[in-house]
Amino acid sequence: MKVLVTGASGLLGREVAGLLVRRGHEVSTFQRRPSGVDGAADRCGSLTDDAAVAAAVQGAEAIIHLAAKVSFTGSAGEFEAINVQGTRRLILAAREAGVRDLVFVSSPSVANSGAAIAGLGAEPADPERAHGDYARTKAQAELQALAADGPDFRGAAVRPHVVWGPGDTQLVERVLARAARNRLPLLDAGAALIDTTYVDNAAAGIVAALDRMGFIHGRALVVTNGEPRPVGELIAGICAAGGVPAPSWSVPGTLARAAGMVVEKAWPRLGQQDEPPMTRFLAEQLSTAHWFDQRETQRLLDWTPAVSIDEGLERLAEYYGRGTVRAVSGR
Repeated sequence: MKVLVTGASGLLGREVAGLLVRRGHEVSTFQRRPSGVDGAADRCGSLTDDAAVAAAVQGAEAIIHLAAKVSFTGSAGEFEAINVQGTRRLILAAREAGVRDLVFVSSPSVANSGAAIAGLGAEPADPERAHGDYARTKAQAELQALAADGPDFRGAAVRPHVVWGPGDTQLVERVLARAARNRLPLLDAGAALIDTTYVDNAAAGIVAALDRMGFIHGRALVVTNGEPRPVGELIAGICAAGGVPAPSWSVPGTLARAAGMVVEKAWPRLGQQDEPPMTRFLAEQLSTAHWFDQRETQRLLDWTPAVSIDEGLERLAEYYGRGTVRAVSGR
């Protein structure tokens, strides 16, 4: 199949494009900088550019759409232009070009208002209740992708949850950098039970969604490793893999959430360009349970994760030259 992957310069997008190439598909990519994926044809451009998007979709039979603005900072207009308007532009161009299938890569945050999640499936995306510009605009974009589903154009959404692995700058590198400076507290002693997804599993689940579009089109599915762990245990495993001390101090989650609300509002006013040390969304993720029932996802995708959390931590340790972390993970 001829498949276009948007956002293939990121950790997950690069793995998705590489997996498609290895499975024999003809892969092109579209993002602002070269993807570096061997065997894929890069097409560089922005989702805000009509002509670039129209050119990127030409000849594609299917699209896996990962490109997005993913950040705790930035104006609401930036998130809207890329995540919402960019997705709308891509869908219109894809339908005009005769593309058959669209797998929209979303996030469980599109249906999370900050409350604990324990064993739920993919609840409906809700832009009104989603916390933060990223979650709100991804929810709007997911609704667009699902609304576009029909007889001649199939749309589905896959929500991989907390993706991590070697080379990850969104989670792993931030955890290591802050822990090394003793600036990473545990919230509520790190007891919250959370699901995460090793990057290879997330990519395989997304590719499985493309293979199973006849069964899942019009739907959203959450993809995880299906191995909930206390967040403090996962952070300790990442720190051991990277060779830095694990956090040893804790603050109440309620205090962190309140502080996060203040920080995220003050950060741009202070002229800061980097990611803030805490936001309300981040505090919620670190202090509330969020794990998902994977039985329906695995049945519909005919897929199961191949890399366990423990094996993922082993691979992370090898990446950083640290040897094994099995004892640290407690399993």
